[in-house]
Amino acid sequence: MREAIAAHLGSRQVSRVLYGSIIGLALIVALEAHPPSAGTVAAALLGTAVAVGLAELYSEIVGTETRTRARLGRRQMFELLDEVGAVALGIAFPAAFFVLSALGVFDVDTAFDVAKWSGLALITAYGFAAARLTGATVLGSLLRACIAALIAAFLIVLKALLH
Repeated sequence: MREAIAAHLGSRQVSRVLYGSIIGLALIVALEAHPPSAGTVAAALLGTAVAVGLAELYSEIVGTETRTRARLGRRQMFELLDEVGAVALGIAFPAAFFVLSALGVFDVDTAFDVAKWSGLALITAYGFAAARLTGATVLGSLLRACIAALIAAFLIVLKALLH
């Protein structure tokens, strides 16, 4: 498990999962103002994950081919698919909470709360890990984690103030 985490933290997937998580969090915060059913939120997150993933894939293919003036090879395509999958996973992950809500495990308000705060926790944890991996002290890493958490907290607080 530690090796898998270390490999993940050493990959480009970290930035892609974070990017997707921020998109997913923004969608959750927007939907919470007039909450649809849990199934609708799960479908919206999954649909957004597919749409953003396909947009990412297309733009990366076109951008790379125009920059390099060459078609992508199989290896490059698999690398792009890996990165696009990380973005889609970051967006789609909170859908699990809404599926559980649709199954009656907890209510939709709880699903929104868990989705928001788990997004905040993920963004904060990545900020902490990044700082520690660059050699920062624990205190310095906590400070960087708090700064990273401001992104997610800003969305949550903004929604709370406007609602």
